[in-house]
Amino acid sequence: MSKPRRRHSAEFKFRVALEAAKGQKTINDLAGEFGVHPNQISDWKRQLLEGGDSVFRDGQARQQKDIEAHEAELYEQIGRLKMELDWMKKKAAPFGGGQTRHDRD
Repeated sequence: MSKPRRRHSAEFKFRVALEAAKGQKTINDLAGEFGVHPNQISDWKRQLLEGGDSVFRDGQARQQKDIEAHEAELYEQIGRLKMELDWMKKKAAPFGGGQTRHDRD
C-alpha cells in the first residue's frame, strides 16, 4: 500500500530550497529534517536559483498593481464625495444660497 501524496505550500518549498541554497547542511540532512526526498529538495533548489530574479520582478509588479488599485479606489471615492457635495449645495441653495458660515466670514 502506498502513502498518500503530500502537498507542500509554496512557503515550505521556499524555506527548504533556501536552506539548500545556503549550503550549510547537506541535502540529505535537510531531507531528514524536513521529511522530504533529497531529489525533491534538489529540484526546489534548482527552481529557486533559476527563477530567483523573477521573484523580485513579480513582487514589484504586484506592488505597483496594488498601488494603482488603491489610487483608483481613492479617485472613485473623491468623485462620489464631490457629487454628494454638489447635491448638498444644490439642496441647500433655497435656505441661504448654499453658503456656509465660513464662506460668509
